[in-house]
Amino acid sequence: MDNSSKKDQMFEKMLEQKKEVKIVRRIVFVVALVLIIGGLIGGRAVYKYISEALQPVDPNSEEVIEVEIPIGSGLTSIAETLEEKGLIKDARIFKYYAKFNNESQFQAGSYGLTKAMTLDELIESLKTGKVYRTPVFTMTIPEGLTLKQIAAIVEKRTGIPEKEFLDYVNDEQTIIDLMGRYPNILTDEILGEDVRYPLEGYLFPATYPFYEEKPTIDTVVTTMLDATSDNVTPYFAYLESNEKSVHWLLTFASLLEREATAKADRETIASVFYNRMEIGMPLQTDPTVLYALGEHKGRVLLEDLKVEDPYNTYMHTGLPPGPIANAGKSSIEAVVDPSITDYFYFLADEDGKNHFAKTYEEHLKNKQLYID
Repeated sequence: MDNSSKKDQMFEKMLEQKKEVKIVRRIVFVVALVLIIGGLIGGRAVYKYISEALQPVDPNSEEVIEVEIPIGSGLTSIAETLEEKGLIKDARIFKYYAKFNNESQFQAGSYGLTKAMTLDELIESLKTGKVYRTPVFTMTIPEGLTLKQIAAIVEKRTGIPEKEFLDYVNDEQTIIDLMGRYPNILTDEILGEDVRYPLEGYLFPATYPFYEEKPTIDTVVTTMLDATSDNVTPYFAYLESNEKSVHWLLTFASLLEREATAKADRETIASVFYNRMEIGMPLQTDPTVLYALGEHKGRVLLEDLKVEDPYNTYMHTGLPPGPIANAGKSSIEAVVDPSITDYFYFLADEDGKNHFAKTYEEHLKNKQLYID
């Protein structure tokens, strides 16, 4: 084949390639044109539909809908189930949304879901096996607070007046009702003659999520009682074997919460209290005096120690009638698993560090070294 023939063939191939390019461009142009026209006509409607499908079905709904996800369920069947239950608006959009975010590992099980949950919350719940929702707000109840101090935080975070909250948690009928709902933790001991407030020490310190802007007092209180139940239940076997009660545990733990700063201190202070109770020696812990006085003071005076009150552990042996504050998990654990020591005395220096002693003479030396 001569050079001219080769050139002709190359030229023909170039023409064919140009034709193919033109055809491709024409197809792309037509498709783009169709999309543009379609977008002008129905784009807004499509956008609106998709946007709505990505939002919760009913942001204000509190109804819990039971959903069963069988083992081996795929994304398509899960999406269809959620749509059938009214938890999402469009199964296809949910499926595409999950795929776009590379979410596919969902767990089988029973779920209590709501129409207020976003697609992300639904996906997170199905991935972890736990119901996940973004709270409207959270409320933190620190360790070592009294019922009155908790009421002040509740007012600040929820708008429920402090007085209204305190009236509710001290109302006789309310307490009877709550005792019926929480028989494992709220026993007749909270109604003891010398107990100042039935629920003192029973509202567990934690950060609580709330999913409505204005929760009721009952919702707030039962949420905290649920946490107390969850955190105390693991110790039921210990309490039973030692013939002790939840009230005893929370009362003891409340003293540690108000006395200690570090976890190790809680365990050692617990040993001091155990040692004292074993020989019938008064616990002599200042926080009980302050609770008896009903006021906070920077320093407890000698005259304060003589106040005649059932909570004053300088005047009465053993634990006070009830908790003097809410105790956290570490204080509860310290009661159950204290250090084993020969200490009978301790004091805190100006920096809050505790110093322990076996004898009263050693205690006096510590007092001279760290306080006087």
